[in-house]
Amino acid sequence: MNESNQSLLEILLSDSSFKNWANQSNQNDMKFWNSWIADNPDKAETVYTAKAIITGIAFNKTVLSEGKINMELDAVLSQISSKEKKKIIPIKRTLSTGILKYASVAAIGILFIVLGNNYLNSSSEIIHKTGFGEIIDLKLPDGTSVVLNGNSEIKYNKDNSRNIELKGEAYFKVKSIPSTNAKFWVNTNDLKVEVFGTQFHVNTREKKTDVLLDEGSIHLVLQNGTTKKMVPGELVSFSKENNAVIHQKVTTEIPYSLWREGTYVFNNITLKEVMNNIEHAYGVKVEFIDEDLKQQLLTGGIPNQNLKICLSAIEKSTGTRIVQKDNRLILFKNSIN
Repeated sequence: MNESNQSLLEILLSDSSFKNWANQSNQNDMKFWNSWIADNPDKAETVYTAKAIITGIAFNKTVLSEGKINMELDAVLSQISSKEKKKIIPIKRTLSTGILKYASVAAIGILFIVLGNNYLNSSSEIIHKTGFGEIIDLKLPDGTSVVLNGNSEIKYNKDNSRNIELKGEAYFKVKSIPSTNAKFWVNTNDLKVEVFGTQFHVNTREKKTDVLLDEGSIHLVLQNGTTKKMVPGELVSFSKENNAVIHQKVTTEIPYSLWREGTYVFNNITLKEVMNNIEHAYGVKVEFIDEDLKQQLLTGGIPNQNLKICLSAIEKSTGTRIVQKDNRLILFKNSIN
């Protein structure tokens, strides 16, 4: 396999959108990759090699328990302590002085480890944060699943993982607890989402909060004191800065954009808004050489877990050319089209 195909193979294996295609688990991703393969027949061998690797190999994850880790650590520390005690018995003053120095350093190091662990254990706040372009899957202590988009953060008290604060963008699959009917709260700068068990998307970017409900039923408590009840397929957008509320049913006629589990989904959204999403998730700056491109509309699903593939999909969908220079993305009309 040549170098370019090897590079493509590595990209495909790490791209969750491609994995969805390989496992046939997401209609938008399947549609995108089927089209991409048809447009790139010379890459078919690499594509199907990647698919075979994804679908044909299962890895068993082994997770060490905290008790096992602590037991092994205690064993190592006891060995260090035993060895240092033997070395400290003075035969000559010059020899014992040198050994004592090393023993002191080791003791101080162990003390810092113990104090650090005690400090971490005493901290009541748990924080999960992603860098630019990073997407992580989380399982909260109550069983709730959270997919955290790039440049985003959630935090909660370790004794109550069902009351979290969100900055950025995330997709939630809340674990229902029928025995106690326990609520789950997502807090943003603009509102609170109250839920028992459901699936929904929250985006706090652009100085507002957007909530899209996929399944179940949720209540929103807005910062202006009003409440909103949502049913599946509805989108609510609220900004406390201008007290503006938008509550609408998501249809093919209504413009919207959302992100869920590795895919951007756009419906009649301007290219300018699409690139705003890219700026937030990847920490880049976008420049339009041709200003009229900003108002070009985009509809469909685009994989977003790999910037190069994401930009390539946007280029094909809009007939544009996107050049990356350092931290800038420069857009202009593709002269070939």
